[in-house]
Amino acid sequence: MSISDISNGFGFLGGLGMFLYGMNIMADGMQKTAGSKMSSFLGMLTNNRFLAVALGALITAIIQSSGATTVMVVGFVSAGVLNLSQAVGVIMGANIGTTITAWIVSMSQLGDAFAVMKPSFYAPAIIGIGALLLVFAKSQKKKTVGEIMIGLGLLFIGLDFMSGSINPYTDAPIFAKAFEVLGGNPLLGMIIGALVTALLQSSSASVGILQTLAMNGIVTTNAAIYITLGQNIGSCVTAMLSSMGGSRTAKRAAVMHLTFNVIGAVVFGTIGFIFFSLRPAFAASNINAVQISIFHTVFNLTMTTLLFPFADVLVKISGMVVKEKAEEEPVVEDAETAATLKHLDERIFESPAFAVETAALEVVHMGQITYENVVRAIDAVLTVNSDEVETVFKTEQTINNMEKMLTEYLIKVDNLSLTEKQKKVVNNLFYSVSDIERIGDHAENLAEQAQYMVEHGLQFSTTGADDLKSISDSVLKSFQYAIDARQNGNMEAVRKVSQYEDDVDSQEEELREKHIERLSAGECKASAGVVFLDIISNLERVSDHAYNLAGYVKDEM
Repeated sequence: MSISDISNGFGFLGGLGMFLYGMNIMADGMQKTAGSKMSSFLGMLTNNRFLAVALGALITAIIQSSGATTVMVVGFVSAGVLNLSQAVGVIMGANIGTTITAWIVSMSQLGDAFAVMKPSFYAPAIIGIGALLLVFAKSQKKKTVGEIMIGLGLLFIGLDFMSGSINPYTDAPIFAKAFEVLGGNPLLGMIIGALVTALLQSSSASVGILQTLAMNGIVTTNAAIYITLGQNIGSCVTAMLSSMGGSRTAKRAAVMHLTFNVIGAVVFGTIGFIFFSLRPAFAASNINAVQISIFHTVFNLTMTTLLFPFADVLVKISGMVVKEKAEEEPVVEDAETAATLKHLDERIFESPAFAVETAALEVVHMGQITYENVVRAIDAVLTVNSDEVETVFKTEQTINNMEKMLTEYLIKVDNLSLTEKQKKVVNNLFYSVSDIERIGDHAENLAEQAQYMVEHGLQFSTTGADDLKSISDSVLKSFQYAIDARQNGNMEAVRKVSQYEDDVDSQEEELREKHIERLSAGECKASAGVVFLDIISNLERVSDHAYNLAGYVKDEM
């Protein structure tokens, strides 16, 4: 082995590294740019499977990874965002969307008209412009565009490095022999394609490497077909690994992806074997990068068209493969905590934008549960009834559990690749969870006061009870509008919270003065008076925390 061979080996390794890293940061930048829009895409999903296929293809084309899309789908199914019928359409679309990367790689071979699109021509300029944007641009949007450009440029330079390193060995007998063996053995070709894809965790990357070899004229047509079919099977590995330890439904989503690609490989592999047996000269001829892109696209479009009417059959097959098991779901103390645990699926981290939105939805969910608990506590106080007190205490435990789960989840989300706006949202969600938990504590305090009144036979005067009802109504409205502001990003709701908070502050000050006057006049017992003051203090604090919640939403807008 000469020094030249070692240099070429280093060149190929470096090119592969740049190609993979470029693809990674380009996809990351794409997600930052389009992540918030992708959540609205999934929100459009109904039982319209055509739309599911289209959205699956679009999302995969944006984030440049069918594996990432499928892992997200597994997470959404596990979290209850998608059902299996919707998921199968998205998975079919993901296979179509992943062909975009193959076309990007093969652009330099599209003919003389596309000569200016060769990586060696424009990749350095793209990296240069991207670097300038990344270093000097002030807006986060421009910096993200810079990341995408640098990723795209590195991808193409990496391809050039790999191609240049292989070029001196295109006539080496080992390549001809290797592809002759792979072309003559469909099963072996598929296994190699699946293994390489599984190792790289990206079918786009493995197809790109195959195309780089094809650019140097050393890949036979039959070998390329079999390897490409295997690469489609290998792309399922990421989702299969992701579903391990997940719910039965998540495993079924991964099995549907595997079943779809295995059926496609068997159908096209059989047709290919018969055709190549009849046309050995064509089978042994060289294939180029553009032809691989064409086959990759035709294969995925054809299989989606063929299997589309049988999508429900794929769902049934997944149910047969993944059997029902007793007590598969983790045992959790209460239904609300279980629901939150289910929704906070870490597979959604494949899309940081979705992860942030999921966290926000669960904070709203926690707020709604806390609101209902405050209503119970106030009712217990106004009616001097202990029936609701135990429910308040039990729900407070649920709220504490949700606070712990959401805080842990938000810490993980905060470490994802987020835009500045998303980081601000996550930061405010931390504070929101804390404020909601404190409101829960005040609801518990109110319930304890109701319990004390029942145990000591205390009653408020008619005037005192009416005053409590008046301030309670304002407090509940302020909290309700605060939750609405977080849920819908509603500025009108933010203004309403501010108005009711001012009203609560005024009422609290007025009620204290009036209550002291009643005590002085002997219209109210001293022991009941202490409870009254404690209750209005807790109510005023609930309103303060509601004002904080609305303030975070205002800060983001």
